[in-house]
Amino acid sequence: MILPGTGRGTGEAGGGGARQLMRPEVEIARKLRREMSLPEVLLWQRLRGAKSGAKFRRQHPIGPYVADFYWGDARLVVEIDGQVHDDARVAGDQLRQSFLEGNGYRAVRIRAADVLRNPDAAAGSIGALAATPLHQPAAGPPPRAGEDQE
Repeated sequence: MILPGTGRGTGEAGGGGARQLMRPEVEIARKLRREMSLPEVLLWQRLRGAKSGAKFRRQHPIGPYVADFYWGDARLVVEIDGQVHDDARVAGDQLRQSFLEGNGYRAVRIRAADVLRNPDAAAGSIGALAATPLHQPAAGPPPRAGEDQE
């Protein structure tokens, strides 16, 4: 059965039909990409063409959150803290930080004022973080409690 308005069988290109359903985080991320703040835009201009070879994504969904910037190879999340940070916002930031770190991400927070003051320095510090791995597999795992006291 062909439903009216779907465009199937009528020769119409594009048709109508239902909008694709997607996770709420993806819709939020798409909206945030269109409405980036000035510090985010300044930092993105520097990170997307980074000479370090790091390939950052902007407004990337991770679990129930959307990271301002994310580099998948290093599992590095960069968050830009805005001007207003009341108690509710700080508590939410702590929950986000706990979630990210508990799931193996390294989360870094940068103040928006620092990005506005010197966006090149902010991007440089992020590039330096991206260059240092979270884990050093060649060194092996850390010793278990009591093993280092022989």
